[in-house]
Formats: sequence, C-alpha cells, structure tokens
Amino acid sequence: MVYSILIVDDSLPMRSVIKKTLGAAGYGGSEILEAENGQAALEMMRHNWVDVVLTDYNMPVMNGLDFILKAKKEEMLRDIPFIVVSTEGNKDRIAQFMESGAAGYVTKPFTAESIRDVMVPIIGEVDDEDTIDESDDDLDF
Repeated sequence: MVYSILIVDDSLPMRSVIKKTLGAAGYGGSEILEAENGQAALEMMRHNWVDVVLTDYNMPVMNGLDFILKAKKEEMLRDIPFIVVSTEGNKDRIAQFMESGAAGYVTKPFTAESIRDVMVPIIGEVDDEDTIDESDDDLDF
C-alpha cells in the first residue's frame, strides 16, 4: 500500500536519513512530504492528504510537542497519527509526547526495523514483497 508520510525536522540531512530509512523499512513507494518545523507542517497538512506524521521535537518556530497539540485541536487533522522521532528519550518526555496525542515514539539513533516496528501497528503492514534491508550501514546513524 502507498502511504502519504510527512517528515517534520529542521535538519535537511536528518529528513534525508528518515526518508532513506523509510525506504529500507518497506515504505519506499510512499509519497514523502517534508517540512522544517511544526508551523510549516500544519500548513502543509491543511492542503495535502497525510496518512502519518514523523516529527522531531527540537525545532525552531514550533517544536514537535506544540505541533502535535495544535494539530490535535483541528478537526481535519486530529485523527492523523503522529510518531515522534527524537533524541529526547527520557521517560517523562516520552510520556508527555504520548499524552499530547502521539501514537508512537522512536529514539534516535534508529534503524529501519525500529521505524517499521512503530509504524506497522499505526498505519498497517507494508507490501509483502517489501523487506527490511539492514545491510546498508548508512541507515544506522
């Protein structure tokens, strides 16, 4: 199945790593949208179909937590699942993300398998012919 995935991170190289990792996790055929902060992402979501959002926490203009909270207040956006991809890995911070409405959390550094393990229960299984290719060392950062 083809999904529309929005990657929200202020780092262009990190967005590229996430995009490549999604491909290795079996989501390579998906439409990938990108935004550099929560404010830009909200605007993009208002004008584009999005199946799932992968967002960082630490971003300028609007951080990931504020982004999730604002999106969950908008009727057209509130049912879109959010997965936080961040270095903020302490239990209190993760609990805060989940209480804000995040559907999942992935700690950086991540692998294709860890991305897939969080995404599959949220948006569904990828096509059977798609397999995880962990042989590319570039995917572990």
